[in-house]
Amino acid sequence: MLQLQIVVSGRVQGVGYRYFTQMKATQLQITGWTKNRSDGKVEIIATGSKENLDLFIEEIRKGNPFSTVDQIEINQLDNIEKYQSFMIKY
Repeated sequence: MLQLQIVVSGRVQGVGYRYFTQMKATQLQITGWTKNRSDGKVEIIATGSKENLDLFIEEIRKGNPFSTVDQIEINQLDNIEKYQSFMIKY
């Protein structure tokens, strides 16, 4: 299991991007969370297999029809926190 911190920039707030992220994570059996940041970016903590995380990143890079993803920063975390599901934080 790997855990990644992903920060997505672009037109990703107010366009249903977090819900899209949650749907894709659930489909791919990824746990963690997503939230809007005050700087206009969306932050994601995603835990899963390398294969599923690669597919997840591919999907969130595309985004939903209303979003525009300009950049994705990915950092692998050493201390893996356990999550039961994938949630949206407010």
